[in-house]
Amino acid sequence: MTFQLSVCAEMVFGDLPIVERVKRIHERGFAVEIWSWQDKDLGALARTGATFTSMTGYLRGDLVDPASCDDVVRTAQQSIDAAATLGITRLNLHTAELIDGHAARPRRRASGAMWLTAARTLGRLGEVGAAAGVTFCVENLNTIVDHPGVPLARAKDVLALVEGVAHPNVKMMLDLYHAQIGEGNLIDLLRRCGDAIGEIQVADVPGRCEPGTGEINYPAIAATMRDIGYTGTIGMEAWASGAGEAGSEAALEAFRTAFS
Repeated sequence: MTFQLSVCAEMVFGDLPIVERVKRIHERGFAVEIWSWQDKDLGALARTGATFTSMTGYLRGDLVDPASCDDVVRTAQQSIDAAATLGITRLNLHTAELIDGHAARPRRRASGAMWLTAARTLGRLGEVGAAAGVTFCVENLNTIVDHPGVPLARAKDVLALVEGVAHPNVKMMLDLYHAQIGEGNLIDLLRRCGDAIGEIQVADVPGRCEPGTGEINYPAIAATMRDIGYTGTIGMEAWASGAGEAGSEAALEAFRTAFS
């Protein structure tokens, strides 16, 4: 059983322009993920011939906020149009708008109204996605190290939202790096999430570098993925632990080894 391995171009080969990063990743046999799209030449990226698996699926707004959730839906439609240029059918969401990794409107506690608003907004996005042949994937985040102030950010919260919405075009972007920091117990988490997973993202802890640099037992994680029948995309959203292009090359090979 094999996986589609994809590498986030925002985090490796950092001394190169983004188009050159994509070329390097593609030449080494990986698919490619990007974050923002509005600041990139999508035509130039498409001409690299790379396979793109995901990108950010909204520009503004919070899923949990009645005052700004319409912005999420509106800019999600713009993202769908942009994604078509790269052939992307999986768009990434967060429960809150991020600015430099932090919540644009921090919230330390989640209310019942936030849960209801998030579920309703995701239902609307599911319909938008179904019409366009796109799946929206909600990413779990850690609020301890990287993303303070984001509500409903834990994997168990995202799972509850996705299962509650129960729409085939709304899934989880299950990020195991974030889950390890915030919750741990990753093998059980994988088994619980099961069919709710749209994609799995990986990096090691601490440091958010490639598999094999920290405490997560990625060979055991890979075995569990095979055991539950997961055959989808695994995205390495990780920094290279080594410096320069050689460090990025080594990170890609460590990623390949961990999931081959």
